[in-house]
Amino acid sequence: MLGMLHLDEEAPVAQPETLDVRQLIPRDRHRLIFETYGKLKPGESFVLVNDHDPKPLYYQFEAEHTGEFSWNYLEQGPVTWQVQIGRTADAYS
Repeated sequence: MLGMLHLDEEAPVAQPETLDVRQLIPRDRHRLIFETYGKLKPGESFVLVNDHDPKPLYYQFEAEHTGEFSWNYLEQGPVTWQVQIGRTADAYS
């Protein structure tokens, strides 16, 4: 039948890229993170893996990209932190 939606035939959802900065020199981390963010299209995201809570990075995003990003903790220590960082759909509005 034409026009029927088959829920079991959903399009595959792309998994976000993982950016593991734990082995990088701390002074290079934010630059790489913001370069990665800058390449995202609205609605896309990546997963940041870090060896400490990236709360200062959140504040930098808030100051420089207010309303343009999403921030979702996936893992909160004590050894590893993972945050899904996305560019919101209205980032270019």
